[in-house]
Amino acid sequence: MAAMATTAGGYGGTRNWTFLTNHGHVLLAIARNPTARLRDVADEVGVTERAAQAIVADLEAGGYLVRTRVGRRNEYTLNPAGRFRHPAEADRQVGALLALFTEEPAPDAS
Repeated sequence: MAAMATTAGGYGGTRNWTFLTNHGHVLLAIARNPTARLRDVADEVGVTERAAQAIVADLEAGGYLVRTRVGRRNEYTLNPAGRFRHPAEADRQVGALLALFTEEPAPDAS
């Protein structure tokens, strides 16, 4: 069983894990494109469309985003003042994470 834990995933034979959860990835995908279809968000994150729907419902229930119907599409408004849920980061707002991953990178100084 230990061998399975160390060889699962596709990154050089090591365990497949990331620093951000799927909830974080969905929030960032929506921050980058607030009118994205959930199908596209799911593809970007690497989850099923149903999983993306459940994650968006969680984020909406938690107050991290608001879904507004515009014609046949949804448009999302994010709440950057929302706090992280884990006690270790509860004093921080998710807006800092959104800014980190959605701002244009600064030009290379070299």
